[in-house]
Amino acid sequence: MFTGIPTAALDFYEDLEADNSKSFWTAHKSVYDDSVRAPMTALLAELESEFGAGKVFRPYRDVRFSKDKTPYKTHQGGFVETRPGVGYYVQIDAAGLFVAGGFYSHTPLQVGRFRDAVDDDRKGRELVRLVKKVRSAGFEIGGDTLKTRPRGVAEDHPRLDLMRHKSLTASRSYLSPDWIETPRAADEVRTAWRSMRPLVEWLTTVIGAGE
Repeated sequence: MFTGIPTAALDFYEDLEADNSKSFWTAHKSVYDDSVRAPMTALLAELESEFGAGKVFRPYRDVRFSKDKTPYKTHQGGFVETRPGVGYYVQIDAAGLFVAGGFYSHTPLQVGRFRDAVDDDRKGRELVRLVKKVRSAGFEIGGDTLKTRPRGVAEDHPRLDLMRHKSLTASRSYLSPDWIETPRAADEVRTAWRSMRPLVEWLTTVIGAGE
């Protein structure tokens, strides 16, 4: 049963940012297990009946191709996938709680499907409406974008800004809210994901086209 996210989780990540070492992790592994991973697992279980089964990401960084060799992530993420690279996200870190939803992956096939849908007059206008609604509800629209227009796209394309996207997300941060230690945290995540649902469903349909 989800009862909230202990402030010990936020403190853990604040300390980890200062000392991202194996010795720190080993000494504080029980704090991670009890105050971070267990609440995240319980939170996803609380939301499963409405959004689907979620997964808790591993705490270890993949440093094989990175100049930054610090071994541990300074946040704990959880993800409910509706389609490969698409779904709902929640995160605990030193600042508090972060929620998001949308299209994260950007394989050439997925980006192609996305841009074909944006180019379609009916589907593209629907996306514009959904993005506007999510933004007006207080979410930040983000994602990886090209600095220039995609090859073959006209300069006067009516949805050029969206055509530049290689991924598209909506997100909101909750900076150490007073309810984070209570069951209300699940209600806040649920409400946020519901606000994003029409956008996530549009992306799920588009990215999944032809599968």
